[in-house]
Amino acid sequence: MKQTENLNIKRFNPIISPEDLKQIFPLDGKTADFVLSSRQQIKDILYRRDQRLMVVVGPCSIHDPKAALEYADHLAQLKAEVQDKLYLVMRVYFEKPRTNVGWKGLINDPELNGTHPISKGLGLARQLLCNINSRGVAVANEVLDPIAPHFLADLISWGAIGARTTESQTHREMASGLSFPVGFKNSTDGNIKIALDAISTAARPHSFMGINRKGTISIVETTGNPDTHIVLRGGHDRPNYFPEDIEKVESLLKKANQKQTIMVDCSHGNSCKDYKQQHQVLSQVVDQRLQGNRSIRGIMIESNLNAGNQPLHNDVSKLKYGVSVTDACLDWESTRLMLLKAAKRLGEVKS
Repeated sequence: MKQTENLNIKRFNPIISPEDLKQIFPLDGKTADFVLSSRQQIKDILYRRDQRLMVVVGPCSIHDPKAALEYADHLAQLKAEVQDKLYLVMRVYFEKPRTNVGWKGLINDPELNGTHPISKGLGLARQLLCNINSRGVAVANEVLDPIAPHFLADLISWGAIGARTTESQTHREMASGLSFPVGFKNSTDGNIKIALDAISTAARPHSFMGINRKGTISIVETTGNPDTHIVLRGGHDRPNYFPEDIEKVESLLKKANQKQTIMVDCSHGNSCKDYKQQHQVLSQVVDQRLQGNRSIRGIMIESNLNAGNQPLHNDVSKLKYGVSVTDACLDWESTRLMLLKAAKRLGEVKS
């Protein structure tokens, strides 16, 4: 019989099941309580029961778990200093969507050399999430591969659907079943309607093909996720975080019968892809809060131990410690001072 399928498949390699990985890196009771508490605090911020500003801050992507833990330690210390006005959540992104080709993240290629031992990547990712949560730092994660949440979602407090996948039916369905709040970014060209449609779609029940804890192919039936919102990240030609932009989005949300809940990404299109300009975006957001705006509930900042970024080398030992291998990031000290200043200014807001 002539073969008509898998003509472009090199091989199938079995992967560890979610259930087996969770036995290796279990979720203990204390960590579970922390994750649930963190999710609730985020919901309280999104629904205006908590007037703090949520800050998702951390590396563009995680490629070195050791450096990530050092960053988490810094963040835990800063969290205690600004907790009255800011709620800090660490950006811990293991997957990177690609317009063309490139490194796809720690899960897909943990050794940074194109060998793709994905089971190892999943183990490193889960172990890191356990360690970060144990430090009292909540985790934010971009959800890209629809299978990945089965391995990691119990340790995540907030999730993002990126600009390239917000329009995807698969990701909208997936978000409808996630157990934590999810932010949908506007598209890379600045289109807002795509994110509004995603929010509405993810709030509804869905049935689709997926896997269960044992890794068995299953029909996944969801109830819908009510805790979704928009993330403004700018577009190709202009930012979209200025007061007139926020007012426009507020109007669109109202028209669509959606919550007046907005997060502003200080990076990407809003900083014109210049990581050094993120502080200007944050300053403008704080200005709007001081002027009485309450729809902006959170911000995102790309930050690492050290500033800038670097290309991947064939010899990974030559990589600079604490420097991004994807988008350029602010260094930690600049981030710390920027957030301390924001917290001080927000102290002027009357509750």
